Amino acid sequence: MAKSKTLKIKVWGENACFTRPEMKVERVSYDVMTPSAARGILEAILWKPAISWRIERIDVLNEIRWQSVRRNELGSKIPFSNVTKAMKDGKGSLALYIEEERQQRAGLFLRDVAYVIHAHFSLSDRKGPADNIKKFEEMFERRVSKGQCHHFPVMGNREFPAFFAPADDGERPHPVDRDLGFILYDMEFGVWDENSSDYESARPRFFRARLESGSMVVPAWDSAEVLG
Repeated sequence: MAKSKTLKIKVWGENACFTRPEMKVERVSYDVMTPSAARGILEAILWKPAISWRIERIDVLNEIRWQSVRRNELGSKIPFSNVTKAMKDGKGSLALYIEEERQQRAGLFLRDVAYVIHAHFSLSDRKGPADNIKKFEEMFERRVSKGQCHHFPVMGNREFPAFFAPADDGERPHPVDRDLGFILYDMEFGVWDENSSDYESARPRFFRARLESGSMVVPAWDSAEVLG
């Protein structure tokens, strides 16, 4: 399958939270940006049905620093059954009041983060006759240089905005070597279980990550290193 050249972009923010799924209540971030979060930033800048993004490498520019924050959050959510009943009846209360549902929860977030994302895209089955790789490469680079995006990108959570600019070739990763363990690669949507007739709308996939001289290499999606 034809793919683009490797495209680079620098992203940074005051805080970030790339949430570990094993933490059920309180939010705890991975040490570095996940490939799925990087893909979300790229799609915020350029999303088209004709292209599919793949992350190749993530460079960590700043020292990994942490910040513990206690926040007020809602302790519950509106049940789906209440929504469908209100839609059917044409009436019903769907309100949640923070004064009644407030809960204090701690979060362990990253602070003062900056990364360089290395990625490429390939053309999907939904490409049109006028779509080609060069066209989308130039479109992406133009949008990055002008600061344009479809919606504002975020550092994992929507509370933490991500700023972006063209990557500077002279900027080097922070020199750190670290075994990051298994981290979330991305979600695989529309999966049939080979051992049963069950259909899963989304299945998480993971890979064993490591920082070497401040860079995390992301294996190919169909690699044996990707599990799940």
